[in-house]
Amino acid sequence: MAKNLIASSHDRQNILNNRYALQHAEQHLGLGGVNFEGEMVFTKAQVVALYEVSESTIEKYLVSHADELKVNDYTLLRGKKLKEFKESLDGTVINYGTKTSVLGVFSFRAVLNIGMLLTESEPARILRSRLLDIVLDVMAERVGGHTKFINQRDENYLVSALQEENYRRQLIIGTVMSYATKFAFN
Repeated sequence: MAKNLIASSHDRQNILNNRYALQHAEQHLGLGGVNFEGEMVFTKAQVVALYEVSESTIEKYLVSHADELKVNDYTLLRGKKLKEFKESLDGTVINYGTKTSVLGVFSFRAVLNIGMLLTESEPARILRSRLLDIVLDVMAERVGGHTKFINQRDENYLVSALQEENYRRQLIIGTVMSYATKFAFN
């Protein structure tokens, strides 16, 4: 996995397709949103507030990464769906009036996707860092619970693992010997 989620759409999609990581991320990040049809969705105003960027910045990313965001469930609500969404809110989140004919909503995945793309936002940078930590923890948990064994495909893994084990043994023996000599002379 590349270390730069901003540059690699492939790496962004790998994370966004990991349902286990997304479940944990949704629980741990607590981004909020509005429950609509059993899913948490976010309006553009909520995304602007979350990432502390301007509305035009979000619009820029909606245009430049439209296909990627649509794959990650950015949808435009029209007609009956829009009416149902407005009724479910009771005016608590949006105040667009009755003239709104189209409203874009971001799924949790689309909000994370925007966060991975934003370079102008400190909250987005923090979110990327926390998201990568969550993904690594989930992957480690799925393979047995040890994060130190993630890089088993590394060519130096076996040598490093053996050196680490030998180092630990020497450290324990050295510690035990120093305590033994300390207490023997006292």
